[in-house]
Amino acid sequence: QVQLVESGGGLVQAGGSLRLSCVASGRTFSTYAMGWFRQAPGKEREFVARIWWSDDSTTYLDSLKGRFTISRDPGKNTMYLQMNSLKAEDTAVYYCNSVVYGGTNYWGQGTQVTVSS
Repeated sequence: QVQLVESGGGLVQAGGSLRLSCVASGRTFSTYAMGWFRQAPGKEREFVARIWWSDDSTTYLDSLKGRFTISRDPGKNTMYLQMNSLKAEDTAVYYCNSVVYGGTNYWGQGTQVTVSS
């Protein structure tokens, strides 16, 4: 089992920045990749970004490239999402995701990000 706890969400004005954190615990040695997803009110959950443990390669939702940056600190079992130039449409609950070898997905409880225009 892997437990994920997100933090760092909040209320920010448009154009501002936030950094989300996700701390993993449990059987983290089997992690294959971690990522961020988000779900806005009335919409389906969508992929935001992912980072692979083997080589720190990353991938992003195309529309977020240049504004969002995913990173990790292996020593702290923590993943980050730096969000800059935030827009009202970035308002959503952001979820941390972990994929372990074998394909099992784990999810955090989510952290609310609200961008006021």
